[in-house]
Amino acid sequence: MAGWKGTSPAAWADKTDRKTDMLVQKVALEMFSKVIMRSPVDTGRFRGNWQVGIGNVPAGTLDLNDGSGTATVNRATAEAMGVKAGDTISLVNNLPYGPRLEDGWSGQAPAGMVGLTVQEFQAVVRKIGLELVQI
Repeated sequence: MAGWKGTSPAAWADKTDRKTDMLVQKVALEMFSKVIMRSPVDTGRFRGNWQVGIGNVPAGTLDLNDGSGTATVNRATAEAMGVKAGDTISLVNNLPYGPRLEDGWSGQAPAGMVGLTVQEFQAVVRKIGLELVQI
């Protein structure tokens, strides 16, 4: 079959499914990392309270200070690696002052974090999609 490069349709579909899952995982991780690292830091509590949920929205807060964001990004990475295309994935911060921070209350993040990152979604998908096409 011309165009399949010697690959069966089933193998091609399987590879496409894997690449689609990789796209979702990599986009989620990139977006989540941007939000986390754009979060203002005082004690590190806000940055450390970002939580990922797949198929659910995490409730409650964490007793974690993560000024560098490294531990929080690592947690988000571990969670995002389990997402598949079609899953609902959430990033939430349940600290009560989160909406004020998003609205520019902190001089460290005058443009917020989430809204700013959402504006970059198409560019992130395009960049990662082009990278995956090369694989």
